[in-house]
Amino acid sequence: MLTEHAKVMKALAAAGEIVGRKKLQKMIYIAKKLQFPFYEKFDFHFYGPYSEELTWRIEELCNLGFLHEAKEKKGGYVQYRYTLTEAGEQFLRHYDLDMPHLQDCLQDMNEQNSRFLELVSTVLYFEHLPKEEVIEKIVLLKSKQRYTEEEINTAYAYIEKLRGYVYSKA
Repeated sequence: MLTEHAKVMKALAAAGEIVGRKKLQKMIYIAKKLQFPFYEKFDFHFYGPYSEELTWRIEELCNLGFLHEAKEKKGGYVQYRYTLTEAGEQFLRHYDLDMPHLQDCLQDMNEQNSRFLELVSTVLYFEHLPKEEVIEKIVLLKSKQRYTEEEINTAYAYIEKLRGYVYSKA
């Protein structure tokens, strides 16, 4: 009944604490693009791929007491921290979710900053296009971020690194 909720909880359990709503969105999107079984619908928004469905799912999990959302004031904005609660851990034990290598991928992603994950998720969103066109989209859509060619190439290399976790250990 709550299998999709449990998958999100498993992701939080694998990553440990995730700091930032944007970061959480990007991590789930990237995991989905790596063929992990996340089925939330993502559309392209200001900060890259975004899922309203995932936002609602996170809110429901917080309301159920399975996730803890801590708000911190950071200068002129609020930052959110997400962790699985004890009740969430107990609930998750009722689900046999086989997602090999999810923990490796999510822990690695969690070590990256949100800006970089925004770039990686944007590259993946447009991966059906030739690399030159992806770069054009990034320059056009992400002009305020001022991503360099080096950063874009690093994002492509990072995607291959993540795919290596998933496919070379299968």
